[in-house]
Amino acid sequence: MLIGIMSDTHDHMPAIRKAVEIFTERKVAHVIHAGDFTSPFTFRALKHLPCDFTGIYGNNDGERVLLQKLSHERIFTQPYILELSGRKVVIMHEHQVVDALADSGHFDLVVYGHTHEPDIRKRGTALIVNPGELGGWLYGRSTVAIADLEALSAELIEL
Repeated sequence: MLIGIMSDTHDHMPAIRKAVEIFTERKVAHVIHAGDFTSPFTFRALKHLPCDFTGIYGNNDGERVLLQKLSHERIFTQPYILELSGRKVVIMHEHQVVDALADSGHFDLVVYGHTHEPDIRKRGTALIVNPGELGGWLYGRSTVAIADLEALSAELIEL
């Protein structure tokens, strides 16, 4: 199962649309957003995803009522745990406990955002993925990741 991973979109609508195109082309079965949508209008683009979606709130997500409504109640507080294709996944926004979650042995995939810097690595048996910043506002690189849950691997994709 392929999943798309994005974070820190920060209202960058052209980049969000490009990510939706890539995830659609690659036929991802689920998309995870690791927080900082920023404004609810980002769902004008995200609603075109042809797959399931799960997101968490980041530190810049202030209008939670409308975000929840437009996402059809698919945005949660962190940490959020779900199972996809038999793999246990935990989604965070902030990075402080990412290594501890990976070391716990409870999760196959640990997803986070917040730092705006891509991070794809194995720690013990867990795969850790930060797709970097989709918005590209901080470091000038707009990136997402696609993870293969069967192989427990991921690739970074520049938009």
